[in-house]
Amino acid sequence: MEKHTPLTTKQKPARPLPGDRPSAAETNRMIRVDHAGEFGAVRIYAGQRAVIGERHSKSALLKHMHEQEQEHLARFDKFITERGVRPTLLAPFWNIAGFALGAGTALMGEKAAMACTQAIEEVIDEHYQEQLDALNGADPELESMIEKFQAEEVEHKRIAEEHGAEQAPGYPVLSGLIKAGCKTAIWFSKRL
Repeated sequence: MEKHTPLTTKQKPARPLPGDRPSAAETNRMIRVDHAGEFGAVRIYAGQRAVIGERHSKSALLKHMHEQEQEHLARFDKFITERGVRPTLLAPFWNIAGFALGAGTALMGEKAAMACTQAIEEVIDEHYQEQLDALNGADPELESMIEKFQAEEVEHKRIAEEHGAEQAPGYPVLSGLIKAGCKTAIWFSKRL
């Protein structure tokens, strides 16, 4: 009788099941992309404030939101260092692109600047919620930070809506382009 030799195949690692805790690598990606996003937000507000200046009716609002984003970035800067997470390689690009987006929308008018904030914060609210759902208790320190920042991002979205975001010229197109750009930035920053 012939002896049967089983075929050997390289087994793929098991895919996580719903409810599984994220791996350390996935948590590091979360921290990297959130750090990149907060850096981009700081640069967007810097661009808007450079154009709008300090004497405009929206100056105090922009300053308030900019300061919150600076706090978010400082906390993620600390997290990156403490946890040894590599920041995105795209930071030099986000530096320029963020400022340009902020300045460009401010040049289009205060309502376009508010539309920019509203579009970005809508995407970030969903992004942070996806992260919270994925973490599901696996990293209480990170989750607490994300929850706080998510609430402040939702506040920024509400402020933008109350100050005419949807009245910006070409709002549907402008908002759609900014949301698509934001989602693309998230995708790249997770990976690079």
